Amino acid sequence: MAAAPARLMFRQIPWKHLDWDESAAYHDYNLFHSKAWIEFLAEVQRAEPIAAILTDGTNEYGRFVGLVVRRMGMKFLGCPLPGWTTPYMGMNVKPDISRGDAANALANFAFGGLGCVHFELRDRWLQESEVAGLGFGLREDVGYDDRTFELDLTQSEDSLFKGMDSACRRCIRQGEKRGVTVEEATDDEFADEFYAQITDVFVRQGLVPTYSADRVKALIRHLQPAGQLLLLRARNAAGVCIATGIFPAAGDVVLFWGGASLKEHQNLRPNETLHWYAMRYWKARGIARYDMGGYMEYKRKYGGAEVAIPGFRKSRSQVISAARSLAPRGMRAKQLVLGRVYRGRIPHSDGPAQMPITD
Repeated sequence: MAAAPARLMFRQIPWKHLDWDESAAYHDYNLFHSKAWIEFLAEVQRAEPIAAILTDGTNEYGRFVGLVVRRMGMKFLGCPLPGWTTPYMGMNVKPDISRGDAANALANFAFGGLGCVHFELRDRWLQESEVAGLGFGLREDVGYDDRTFELDLTQSEDSLFKGMDSACRRCIRQGEKRGVTVEEATDDEFADEFYAQITDVFVRQGLVPTYSADRVKALIRHLQPAGQLLLLRARNAAGVCIATGIFPAAGDVVLFWGGASLKEHQNLRPNETLHWYAMRYWKARGIARYDMGGYMEYKRKYGGAEVAIPGFRKSRSQVISAARSLAPRGMRAKQLVLGRVYRGRIPHSDGPAQMPITD
């Protein structure tokens, strides 16, 4: 890899002036860099979208999109921040540029150009060794796991199916034999249907969702018109919706954003059926990777590789850093308290189901 230019820096440009076709041409562009995704986050987080060019003053070497939120009169740059239901965002950087140098330039931009007091970065291709000695701390929140599973969708359908464990393949076959069908949803009722199912999943575990149904509706409103969203329902032979799933995609990646199913229909194996449908759908549209939305042991059966994507953080002061460290503990405690209050009050089925990303 060639050395970075001597004065590598990020220069902010007006959001409306960003050329999205040029951004999409970067080799590391993905769903979370897309206009639809950033504007979805801007709405639900009440945040300001930020665009910047990585430059030496003459040439372009990369790009950045992120969001600034204001809390108590202070500015925080998220790429992403916790609670955004976004696993990572990161930078677009030309292959011959040091990603560590680009991350350092981004930190300087956050504190200098934007006047932020805190900055967080989780980049799919940035590793801890590349930012060693640059003053970044690792994100180590309670309940946070930097791992996920990824499936290579460039392989043949036959190879994808064979890559699953035998029990998973059997579940998919059983679902088909028992009359499970999958439909692509476009109706306005889907968001409420999904949210009712996923709320039940959380409550059964003594928790409550970290977001409202309005976030699901905003996701659909921004991504569906852009062709970046697959909403799925699984129905039994009687036509009853027994499971739902949300699978956004752009660039080279599709994400399992969330899913849930009803306990009394678990024997029909609708979850496996939904995943298999989503894999084939996005593979046929040129998507290369399937990110299963974080690490949970049950996801191993689909045959993906375990991948670690560390999160980095940097603050202007120790006080800000300490306050940021305590915030997730408060959120977790709130979830537990509300979960105890509402447990058993939601009249949906009980039992295990797929979980959405909550980060």
